Amino acid sequence: MIKSKYAFLKKLTDQINMKSVSVDKEIDGSSPPSIFIGSWNYPKVYAGPLIAPTHENTHIMDQPEQWITTNKTQEDIIGYRLNLVRGKQEISITDTESLFIEKLQDITMGKKSVTSQAMFNKKPRGLSFNNEESPHGPSAILKEFSIDNVKWDKQLSKTFYDTDLKAADAIEILHQKNIPFSQIQKAFSVGGMGIKNNRKLVPTRWSITACDTIMADKLLKEVKYYPLIDTYKVYEYSSLNNYYAILTMPTEWEYEWMEAFLKPNNRNMIFTDHEYHSPKKGYSRVGGCYYTCKMAILEQLEKEKKQAGCIVFREAYENYMPLGVFNVRENVRNAMQEKPTEYETIHQALKYINSKLRLTTDDFKKESTLLKESLQSRQTTLDQFF
Repeated sequence: MIKSKYAFLKKLTDQINMKSVSVDKEIDGSSPPSIFIGSWNYPKVYAGPLIAPTHENTHIMDQPEQWITTNKTQEDIIGYRLNLVRGKQEISITDTESLFIEKLQDITMGKKSVTSQAMFNKKPRGLSFNNEESPHGPSAILKEFSIDNVKWDKQLSKTFYDTDLKAADAIEILHQKNIPFSQIQKAFSVGGMGIKNNRKLVPTRWSITACDTIMADKLLKEVKYYPLIDTYKVYEYSSLNNYYAILTMPTEWEYEWMEAFLKPNNRNMIFTDHEYHSPKKGYSRVGGCYYTCKMAILEQLEKEKKQAGCIVFREAYENYMPLGVFNVRENVRNAMQEKPTEYETIHQALKYINSKLRLTTDDFKKESTLLKESLQSRQTTLDQFF
């Protein structure tokens, strides 16, 4: 990730002054179901459950697919997440058949909240905010951990027990079966799919981007053979102190992500990245949001059996808090499911987008690659006729 973006987001999270749930050295509660695997000290990692100190239905606490569609606020989501206590044990990424990891696999395969009990080596403390993954509350090393019987999701169970099925193919199958992305990602993270001898634990942050990338690449292989759309279209959506406008163009697949963080005194920051007709090589300089947005757009293009070039404008406003890349995925999904406005020219489409932005499209164009090229290409085409 670009250093200036990382520093800006870290400053945002460092300024958050919120309290997480307070628990003692023992907890008897419910996992939404949810697990977390850190990346520190890889290939040994700290893995464990996320548990809320309640026996109520906690499913909503780790179901990001439902947060935006049910109009949850930032405060609602943060409230859910900071009530989740993280238990952890250090374990090798290849140790996917230990009793401890089997319990985590049970949790991730579960259809409902899982009754859980834990004892920690000390009182859990702290909280975690990150731009890639959703926040969680206090954490501590586990001394003991147990769960009640879990009823597995039928589709997740099939891919778990198919030890000849590649992880990428399992992800595609589960996506086609409409298993929520968050569940697929957790099953992948805890070594719950793939060729038997290749299975390993994948840190939560990495697993999110891996699943987004795997699905986007598979969808793009299909979308590349579909006919082009015949007009310029603008899809848009607003929630959680963000505005998204997705411009789709009657061209072969190409993609640009542009995001602006609006700050007081007009000290705004704009970050961009792009690709042409093939998937990007190397990790995007803007982070996981690049891949999750791409996946959400291709998901809808594949449903419509259409191909398009896409340029994304995102504005994050004052009081925006990093809640994880689900924020991008679910906002873009919702945008792509709305009825778009249609235009004959790119200039007409940009005029409309300009009317909805707090910045201007020219502000974005200064940092852009594809938008500049699209406008230049259009002008070159016009010059041939006049």
